[in-house]
Amino acid sequence: MKVLFYTKEFPPYVYGGAGVVVEYLANELEKLMEIDIKCFGDQESTSGNMHVKGFPYNNSVFEQSDNKLKAVFNSLNTCLHMNAEILDADVVHCHTWYAQFAGIVAKLCYGVPLVITTHSLEPLRPWKREQLGHGYEASSWIEKTAIEMADAVIAVSKETKEDVLKYFNVENEKVKVIYNGINLNEYVVTDKTSTLDKYGIDKNKPIVLFVGRITRQKGIIHLVNAIKYIDPETQIVLCAGAPDTPEIAKEMEDSVDEVKKTRENIIWIDEMLDKKSVIQLYSHADVFCCPSIYEPFGIINIEAMACNTAVVASAVGGIKEVVVDGETGILVPVEQQKEAPFEPVNPDKFAKDLANGVNKLINNKELRDSMGKKGRKRVEDHFDWVAIAKQTKDLYQSLI
Repeated sequence: MKVLFYTKEFPPYVYGGAGVVVEYLANELEKLMEIDIKCFGDQESTSGNMHVKGFPYNNSVFEQSDNKLKAVFNSLNTCLHMNAEILDADVVHCHTWYAQFAGIVAKLCYGVPLVITTHSLEPLRPWKREQLGHGYEASSWIEKTAIEMADAVIAVSKETKEDVLKYFNVENEKVKVIYNGINLNEYVVTDKTSTLDKYGIDKNKPIVLFVGRITRQKGIIHLVNAIKYIDPETQIVLCAGAPDTPEIAKEMEDSVDEVKKTRENIIWIDEMLDKKSVIQLYSHADVFCCPSIYEPFGIINIEAMACNTAVVASAVGGIKEVVVDGETGILVPVEQQKEAPFEPVNPDKFAKDLANGVNKLINNKELRDSMGKKGRKRVEDHFDWVAIAKQTKDLYQSLI
């Protein structure tokens, strides 16, 4: 059996959770079958059963385009180029709307079974209109078309499956829940501290950590607004980069500057660090905070849990299936607006509740340590890529 991945992200160009999933799933599937990766970029490599080929954006073609539409036009163009060569795979597997048009073309033109993984859903990310303008209508159409014509849809959580069935015309039996996973040998506690030293993080004082992109979805502004309620001796480490838009980048900068007027121990690392550096941060953090307002799975939580770190996270989406409240962390309820953009009805209450969860763990080492150990055990039991790759292979086999 041979599978073909279409994806925007693949190493070394990974900036979000979907890219992380694609990388690790591909590495495990390569042990079970042949796999071709067609991605956005300039990659070109062959190793074992895996062949990777990048397709660079041809930016010059769309120089005169509206800035918000360039991503859409470039994605459609790249997806066409991905299908120029004759396709010889048994199954095509697409990741994120950026690459789904390639899957649409492949199924229509080559008749190959199509699998779509729903890393997120456009109807639940209306803030993407800030980034894409009317291109959001195009990304939504691409996603809807791909999901509804797919032979199988992988939902990364039970709640994501419910969302797929709610927002798209898909038969229940076509949607399979397969969780994301983690490399248990890579994400382990380390005693190395070079990253902490580099950014001036005090190893002798409590640390609450955030890791993620600067986007509405990740809720980082709510954590920044919670800082004033967090115990003053606790360091706040925000490992946050890759802003969706200049506007949210400015909002983040203004919010951090405002809270820094009354507090000094805020360390903002405004770039996406490599894995080894992030694992150091996870390993030495006392609490990991995930304040997302939308999260189909939330792979950052299992990364933290794998490094024995207790989690405080918003009780939304797939997070509720990852973090066990009171055992591996604290889930913070958030009353959200019923209609998009699903922001908290009372943002200040949400900020206070996040802070209360963080403070509870910071002030209770025994509870932190217990949650850290149970978190690692939960990751080992439920989120191992080896088992997840086998489930994915079985799904492919059922389509051939």
